Amino acid sequence: MALLKVKGGDVEFRQSGSGPDLLLLHSLLTELTVFDRIAPALAADRRITCVNLPGFGASAPLQLDSVGGYADHVAATMEALALPSNTAVFGNGFGAFVALELAVRHGGRFGRLMVADTLAAFPEPARLPFRGMAEKVRSGGMPAVLDTAIGRMFPPAFSVAHPEVVAARKQGLASADPECFARACLALAALDLRPGLPGLRNPVLVMCGALDLTTPPALARELAQAIPGAAWREIPDSGHCPMLEQPEVLVALIREFLS
Repeated sequence: MALLKVKGGDVEFRQSGSGPDLLLLHSLLTELTVFDRIAPALAADRRITCVNLPGFGASAPLQLDSVGGYADHVAATMEALALPSNTAVFGNGFGAFVALELAVRHGGRFGRLMVADTLAAFPEPARLPFRGMAEKVRSGGMPAVLDTAIGRMFPPAFSVAHPEVVAARKQGLASADPECFARACLALAALDLRPGLPGLRNPVLVMCGALDLTTPPALARELAQAIPGAAWREIPDSGHCPMLEQPEVLVALIREFLS
């Protein structure tokens, strides 16, 4: 792990491998170690950069009130890291929303885009849990939302079969900055990417776990259909976190799209 100053705040990052660049962005419920199961395989022929978003790991908490603000921060981080303009970007969950906003606002800054378990905008009933988590975390800190948050990540059968993975994710999320987490929840509740999608020019692959209840495949498919030329892949037997649930399948899909 290393730290980099970006507009007055530290950004924690990790790089491995060599070759064409690939940037990995984690979800709201994880931090960069979530990529430990896929980074070594991808680093066989690429330089992999994983960053912790503000308030996660050792990255400084920043007052960012929109997903677009996170996208601007990621663009500044890419500049500070001197990542070239053909860098590919992968995002999961919140990181995928950020990556999509990155394409809307800074599409010329990078090349191919891969997003997993995301959608264009949450239906109103699905916005309520984010507002509820923001309220709870502000009053009770991260412990107040750990069970709810991790419960959104994995299908019940996976959680029962892999308690060690659930425990590790809870431990990682427990160290997140509560105010950053709350702001990110509210940013997701307010997000609507639909106006910017028709103008995307980056080649895009949209993926979604077949068992994902947080960003259901039907809505993820609608996202793919709204992006000109986007490819669509459903990941069998996966919920919201394919890096942990189906890492080999995810690596194969990423490699196929980047080949």
